[in-house]
Amino acid sequence: MTDATNVQGGFAPGAAKQLDLDEYIITVVMARVTDHFGFFVYAFASVLVFPAVFFPSHEPATAVMLSFAVFPLAFLARPFASQAFKRLERRIGRSGKITLALFILGGSTMAIGLLPSYETAGVLAPLLLILMRIGQGIGLGGSWDGLTLLLQTNAPENRRGWYAMIPQLGAPIGLCVAAAIFYVLTGFLTEEEFVSWGWRWPFFAVLAVNVVSLFARLQLIHSAAHEMFKEEALLKSSPFFEMLSVHWKDVLLATFLPLASYAILHMVTVFPLAVDYLEVQRPISDLLLLLLLGSVVSIPSVVVSGVLSDRFGRRRMLAIVSVAIALFSFIVTNLLDGGALYVLVGYVLLGLSYGQASAILPNRFQKQYRYTASALSVNLSWIFGAAFAPLVALSLSLNFGLAFAGGYLLSGALVTLAALAVLSSREKRAARTVAASPDNGNF
Repeated sequence: MTDATNVQGGFAPGAAKQLDLDEYIITVVMARVTDHFGFFVYAFASVLVFPAVFFPSHEPATAVMLSFAVFPLAFLARPFASQAFKRLERRIGRSGKITLALFILGGSTMAIGLLPSYETAGVLAPLLLILMRIGQGIGLGGSWDGLTLLLQTNAPENRRGWYAMIPQLGAPIGLCVAAAIFYVLTGFLTEEEFVSWGWRWPFFAVLAVNVVSLFARLQLIHSAAHEMFKEEALLKSSPFFEMLSVHWKDVLLATFLPLASYAILHMVTVFPLAVDYLEVQRPISDLLLLLLLGSVVSIPSVVVSGVLSDRFGRRRMLAIVSVAIALFSFIVTNLLDGGALYVLVGYVLLGLSYGQASAILPNRFQKQYRYTASALSVNLSWIFGAAFAPLVALSLSLNFGLAFAGGYLLSGALVTLAALAVLSSREKRAARTVAASPDNGNF
């Protein structure tokens, strides 16, 4: 319990509100692992399964492109779902909102594993895939809970990088589990068995993990510590357009600052699978093993990002890593030579950048707007940085050559560096304004 609690679990009158961070860590990590596990199960299937199951009448490259065209729909649905569920929360409460959102997410994911193939249902099959993909986005958007904000805001001043890193561990851990499952399935099943029924099992596993995550979140929501903070502005949505009128510039910055991190996420996970599937055509389990090794490497990289951020500053570290990502974008052609260098180096850079991607700007939002502004910024970042990455990169590769696909990643790194420059310029102007104000003795 925190110092503000008494032995009965109540809160001492007049005690300062404190948050027991350790109580939140497990639930936050579990929630993010759940989100990303389902995310990567779908991502892997979009290359390994969906072209053959839902678009078999097209030649392989076109089938993969059509599969990638469905991919962004979940990201596009998220910001609308976030706003809709915030309104719904006023009627059914936070517990009801989270329960409904995860029910939609889990139900949509399991339904994908039950969908008929194109050979069985014709055009209805891809249409159902589109519908379920949108359902996943609605569930993810509605499940925004503000736990990460509480964790970051209540962290000790000298350890904010460390606590900002913790929720980000969900991506590499979820990726690791998803890659391991597909590696086992593709390695021990024949291609016919995998495409026929083996690919469906990971989608059922996602549902089971969602149920565990739901109970963990509900237990935390009803805990004494969370009750203490439930009236705080950090856990309350604010009027959307009022927030934009105050913070639209900060929302734009928060959207574009992590673009390098979100772009490289798909450029070292889904995109290599597509290149291998279409160009290299080796046993897919070989690349899945390489991706599994990469995800294992990225876990300590995320941890290191927290240490480096607290020691050298988050912005300086993000700028250096973004420059490294820009240089890294030029070795994308290594994918045709096995891809080991590209994948392993890419996962190290992914961990270092992604570890601090979500924490670079939230504290600039006024407290009463932080919940709504952060949710919008995160959703927009995923749309601009990650949603279309597989589709755009593969299109560039097929039409102009593999080297041009690196241009997409390069553009993400340049946008992050530009946003950092704008942020620094804004802060310098604000500092000069404060220094020149009459209140500071400057007339």
